[in-house]
Amino acid sequence: MKSSLGRFRVKPLLLLMLVCITFIGCDAIEEILTLTTLTEAVAIIGAASGSDLTGIAMFIQEGDTITVFIEIEGVSPGLHAVHIHENGDCSAADGTSAGGHWNPTDVPHGKWGEGEFHLGDLGNIEVGEDGIGTFELTTDLWEIGTGSDFDIVGKGIIVHADADDFTSQPSGNAGARIGCGVIELVE
Repeated sequence: MKSSLGRFRVKPLLLLMLVCITFIGCDAIEEILTLTTLTEAVAIIGAASGSDLTGIAMFIQEGDTITVFIEIEGVSPGLHAVHIHENGDCSAADGTSAGGHWNPTDVPHGKWGEGEFHLGDLGNIEVGEDGIGTFELTTDLWEIGTGSDFDIVGKGIIVHADADDFTSQPSGNAGARIGCGVIELVE
């Protein structure tokens, strides 16, 4: 089974610096670096509830926009809910130490981008027959490393055994927590 988890190993800022040196020279690097404000956070997702899941969630902020890239593997084919939870704590074997969905706006559970939804209601990851699934979402509703109520750092990311139905309260009837990771600032 081939994994593409390695694609997250090259830091975007390092890549930018190499391109600058190669094509425009060292003098312009300082000016470009002051214009480029990348902030990153990452969660290594480990198994919970006896699953074989492994994965990574990478959050990259450029300006006011944050994109999350998630890849999981070792999971049964089909749809699996993924949510940001209120606690960055994966100490419980079943992932319950991560608490409930992260919901700083205090609204009902729902589907991302449609009506009301928790800021942690990411949606579903489609996992193929090879046991690998990927997910991507871009938003300006989160922050990284600010310490505000909208900061994702220190929160948990949970992958569930079942799909999110987007209506059941408070968590979309998504089943057991089969993966858990803590979102940490990349320094």
